[in-house]
Amino acid sequence: MAPASKADRKAALDVASWMFNVSTSVGIIMVNKGLMARYGFTFASTLTGLHFAMTTLMTIVLRCMGYIQPSHLPFSELAKFVICANFSIVGMNVSLMWNSVGFYQIAKLSMIPVSCLLEVLFDKIRYSRDTKLSILTVLVGVAVCTVTDVSVNAKGFMAAAIAVWSTALQQYYVHYLQKKYSLGSFDLLGHTAPLQAATLLIIGPFLDYWLAEKRVDLYDYTIPSVFFIVLSCTIAVGTNLSQFICIGRFTAVSFQVLGHMKTIFVLVLGFFFFGKEGLNAQVVLGMALAVIGMIWYGNASSKPGGKERRMYPISSERILKIGVSEDGTLDKV
Repeated sequence: MAPASKADRKAALDVASWMFNVSTSVGIIMVNKGLMARYGFTFASTLTGLHFAMTTLMTIVLRCMGYIQPSHLPFSELAKFVICANFSIVGMNVSLMWNSVGFYQIAKLSMIPVSCLLEVLFDKIRYSRDTKLSILTVLVGVAVCTVTDVSVNAKGFMAAAIAVWSTALQQYYVHYLQKKYSLGSFDLLGHTAPLQAATLLIIGPFLDYWLAEKRVDLYDYTIPSVFFIVLSCTIAVGTNLSQFICIGRFTAVSFQVLGHMKTIFVLVLGFFFFGKEGLNAQVVLGMALAVIGMIWYGNASSKPGGKERRMYPISSERILKIGVSEDGTLDKV
C-alpha cells in the first residue's frame, strides 16, 4: 500500500503543478492582451523585466522567512542560463515583429523537435514509435488551430531560429541545473531572477523603443493601466515559479507538448473575452487533434520504453578492465 500511496501522491502533485502553470500562464496572457490592446502598453521586454523584478522581490521575502535555504550555483552556469533566457525573450519579440503570425506560430511549434533533439544528444533519451507519433499529432493539431498565412524573410528566419534554440536551451537548462546542483524551484529562481531583472530592465527600454518607436518613460500611466501592470507582474511570479516546478518534475519536451493546452485555452478565452477570432470548424478540428495527441503522449511516454535513457552495453575490452572488490561491487582495475 505504501508504494501505491506514494505514486498517488506524486500523480496528484504532478497534476497540481501542471494546473498551476496552465492557470497562471493563461491568466498572464489574458492580462497582457488587455494591457496592450486596451491601454497601449506595448513595451513587452520592459514588462518582462518588471516581471522578474517582482519575482526577485518574492524570493527575497521567502529567503527572509526561511523558505529558501542557502544554495550554490556557479556564476558561469548562471550566466549561460541568463544569456539563453534573455535571447529567448528578445528573439521572440523580434520574431513576432519581423515575421507573419503564421510563421511565428510554426517557429514556436518547432521548439518541440528541437527540445527532443537536445534530450537525445545530451541525455541519450530514446523515444518509442507511439511517443513520436503522439508528438506529431500535437504539432499538427496546434498548427491547424493557429497557422494561417505563412511568409518568411531572411532576417525574420534568423530571429525565429535564435528564439527557438535559445528557448529550448533555456528550458533544458532549467531541468539540468535543478538535477545537477540539487536546486528546488524557489532556489533556482532566487539565483536567476535578479540577474534577469537587471539585464532586462537595462536593455528592455531600448529594445522596446527599437521595436515600437515609443519610449516607456513617456507612456501615459493611468490608474487602470498601472493596475494591469501590477497584476501582470503578480501573476508572472506564479508563471515563473510554475515553469521551473513543471520542468523540474517533468522534462522540457513534456513541458512543451502539454504546454500547447495553454494555446487552446487562450484561443477559447480570446473568443469569449475579445471576440476577434471565431471558433470555426478548422479551429475546433485542430483543438481536437491537439488534445488527442496530448492524451496519447501522456499514455505513450509513461509506458516502458516509451521514453527512456539509452543504455549502452559494456564492451569486452572494458570488461577486462573491471575487477570485483572485496564487497562484491565492480571496480575499475
